[in-house]
Amino acid sequence: MIAKVAIDLALDRLFTYEVPEALQKKLAVGQLLSVPFGHREARGFVLETSHGGDVFQEGDYKLKPVTAIVDETPFFSPKLLELVKKVAEYTASPIEAVLKAALPAAVLKKNARAKEQLYVGVRGQGLGVREQGLTQRQKWLVEQIERLGGGWMQQLCRELKTTPASLRLLAERGLVEIAARQKRRDPLGNRIILPSKPLPLNDEQRKALETIEAPSIRLDGTGQLPTANCHLPTLLFGITGSGKTEVYLQAIAAELAAGRGAIVMVPEIALTPQTVSRFASRFGDRVAVLHSALSDGERYDEWHRIRSGAARVVIGPRSAVWAPVRDLGLIVVDEEHESSYKQDETPRYNARDVAVLRGALEGARVVLGSATPSLESWMNVKRGKYALAEMTRRAGMGRLPNVRIEDMRREAGGGGGMIFSRELLEAIRQRLDRHEQTILFLNRRGYATSAVCAGCGFVVSCPDCGIPYTYHRADACLRCHVCGQWVPVPKSCPQCKCPGFDFKGIGTQRAEAALQKCFPHARVLRMDADSTSRKNSHDDLLSAFRRGEADVLLGTQMIAKGLDFPNVTLVGVLNADSSLNMPDFRAGERTYQLLAQVAGRAGRAELPGEVIIQTHDVDAPVLAAVVRGDFAGFAADELKARQECFFPPCCHYSVIVFSSTDLKLVSDWSSMYAKSLGAYAKRMADFKSQISKGRFDVSEAMPCALEKADGRYRWQITLRSTRVSDVVCGWRWITAARPLPKNLRATLDVDAFNVI
Repeated sequence: MIAKVAIDLALDRLFTYEVPEALQKKLAVGQLLSVPFGHREARGFVLETSHGGDVFQEGDYKLKPVTAIVDETPFFSPKLLELVKKVAEYTASPIEAVLKAALPAAVLKKNARAKEQLYVGVRGQGLGVREQGLTQRQKWLVEQIERLGGGWMQQLCRELKTTPASLRLLAERGLVEIAARQKRRDPLGNRIILPSKPLPLNDEQRKALETIEAPSIRLDGTGQLPTANCHLPTLLFGITGSGKTEVYLQAIAAELAAGRGAIVMVPEIALTPQTVSRFASRFGDRVAVLHSALSDGERYDEWHRIRSGAARVVIGPRSAVWAPVRDLGLIVVDEEHESSYKQDETPRYNARDVAVLRGALEGARVVLGSATPSLESWMNVKRGKYALAEMTRRAGMGRLPNVRIEDMRREAGGGGGMIFSRELLEAIRQRLDRHEQTILFLNRRGYATSAVCAGCGFVVSCPDCGIPYTYHRADACLRCHVCGQWVPVPKSCPQCKCPGFDFKGIGTQRAEAALQKCFPHARVLRMDADSTSRKNSHDDLLSAFRRGEADVLLGTQMIAKGLDFPNVTLVGVLNADSSLNMPDFRAGERTYQLLAQVAGRAGRAELPGEVIIQTHDVDAPVLAAVVRGDFAGFAADELKARQECFFPPCCHYSVIVFSSTDLKLVSDWSSMYAKSLGAYAKRMADFKSQISKGRFDVSEAMPCALEKADGRYRWQITLRSTRVSDVVCGWRWITAARPLPKNLRATLDVDAFNVI
């Protein structure tokens, strides 16, 4: 018997080992093995096994034997392994990299193990005749332990004001039992979560649930989905506050009742605490959480609870799509349009698309929920690949807020220092007087976006990235938001020696300071990457705002979606132009999504809501669409423009990025690759012209929009094609024919989301 193993070194190939007879009956695909590799011991996963005649031998070479099975329970089911292989093939990634991405790092650590503590258990026989020779204190201890039904030794010592020695003495007398037990490191252990019951659904919610639970749809062989018998994914298009979460909850409840499990994906860790609380209140201990803010121990325990079947509902960001849920029945992708579902390092997969693929492979239903769907999902609805469930009104007493645009060109000399318009300041003042809450959105952290010499105009920039430093007043330094490097503010200009710098631009820290100046008695919470760096900080800030401990929540895009605060009646967008003017063909789509989502935080209960969007470009069509709440009209216009220009979702848009510390090396090699790929694309077009109408466009090599990052120069080639296979084949062909020199890196991002 032989096993083909993926070693944990990302070598993009499988290695063959002989399986000793003693291990053959225990070996299974998906297990983690210990194997000899060179002069060391390595670990890897079994992907394939074969017997007898399949064994090959070259000359006198003999296969090395497997050393040991690290864990007899497979880490990957056959369906999950199939998913891993398909993602590796689609993204042109080493299969080892996909396997690594599919598992929390804490699970693979060699010293990772469950936590054990001493547990004091009861005998269950009562004191009876055993009372003889006991002191009154010992009798009382036994009675209390029996009343509590046992407990952890440390906790009992604290609650009963006793010592471990006293409890051990009771164990020696046979009155209690003391043994080591596994103790779960519970991410929700410090929270009080009250049970909840299903809410009555309105007509639109009920119809959406029926669409999700529709019977299986048998597809023909046209390749719409990978399997022949599966459920069509459902796009749940519901306006903000329409009650999508309650639909998710009841759809999951139906799957649990049928003995199946579910995965719920959210785009931001900031959304996880609120989402987890709602799901845990409905499903209790059957909920597990997976995200990077957990400790290693918590992630280890949660993952093993999922694998064992103890947890049936998994909640987390994009990595949750790989959770080893048994008998998976439903995958929910909330805010499916979000860019954070796309991983920006190898393997560069989009978790939304992986969720659809996994649902097809495992026969599970997939729900993609959003108030502002991605154009990819919207086009799939138009083409009949996805089912559509619409919810057009808010659940309960909530009403859509009134949205209006404020022209910041008229605000010169305003009281808000060009940060707040007069109308927004007055609206905030009214909310403070009425004891209502406000959310202010500014998608730029720090105090100022640049430090400029007052004498010569010199801008202090990061030497490794070539972009201006951002000034952070909280710690009085200049920070690069690309590489993370920081420096103190120079005492004088390095060019003209003029003392002092002007700090230009607006970040969340500056907006917070201006807000406190305008409203000294207002309680302001700032939520950005700087204020949420410690563990549980997202949860702490949002919980404080929910309890009414702050009047204003000011933050970046982490506050723009998924949050539900009944007392918020005003949302202010401080600078809508920051996303609208990005050099990206998706700028309009992202601006609409971001503004519509943040606007949806207002007026979610009985109190009416208002949204004020500040901009210098009041005539932008996307802003008019946001004011009207007309996603369908905006999408129709945007899709028409994309079709004319051959941009996604009308094609697959891929990017090859070259980086090196040597500018000439990166420009020469990227230009050579562009010419070779262009010739390859032409040959493919000539070859396929008789049988298909496929298109494959290759751009010239050019500097990236961010030309230098972390000390490395960056150039790119963009590829637009009707088939991903053409891109992947071209990439594999050219990297094999012309291997890159050591000082040059090149990465392929299939279906790239960020083009800067």
